[in-house]
Amino acid sequence: MTNVTRARRQARLSRALGLPLTPKSVKYFEKRPYPPGEHGRARRRTESDYAVRLKEKQRLRAQYGLREKQMHRAYLDAKKEPGLTGESMVELLEMRLDALVLRSGFARTTLQARQAVVHRHVLVDGKLVDRPSFRVKPGQTIQIKPKSQAMEPFQIAAEGGNSDVLAAVPSYLSVELSELKAQLVARPKRAEVPVTVDVQMVVEYYAR
Repeated sequence: MTNVTRARRQARLSRALGLPLTPKSVKYFEKRPYPPGEHGRARRRTESDYAVRLKEKQRLRAQYGLREKQMHRAYLDAKKEPGLTGESMVELLEMRLDALVLRSGFARTTLQARQAVVHRHVLVDGKLVDRPSFRVKPGQTIQIKPKSQAMEPFQIAAEGGNSDVLAAVPSYLSVELSELKAQLVARPKRAEVPVTVDVQMVVEYYAR
């Protein structure tokens, strides 16, 4: 898939889900803030309860760039935890290594963060980890490998070059951007996680 094709696909998905998923899709979304397709501008019929829940699940899944199997696993893990399942689900997803690489400002998009991990550029407590789904524990440190820091995307990141498209660094992270180093200082709380979703709808989708 070419970069242009991927960008168009993400822009189309952004419009379908009602939120921009990448920096490039923001422009497309601003120009066409309605669902894709020839009937996108037309008034839509009231969606069924199932359709509403499905859409919320798809919104959460798209913001983390996950496959359905990965999303369902996160739901099952969240069910085992005390407290509200929906909130736990978002908190567990947020502790994924690729999500924290993005939140720390080391990457510009979810895809770029995932590639940084898969291509073996990321250390956790000084050890190489190449699994994007690796769940970082509070107290652990993530860092771009010293040898990789000279690469242009990471040089741009170290200079704050991704701040124009990312939310402010959340309080559960302590980031030393110039060193491309961050620590997860506490478990993320749903209210602090910068994702747009009605978590109860997601839980109802999986509990059906």
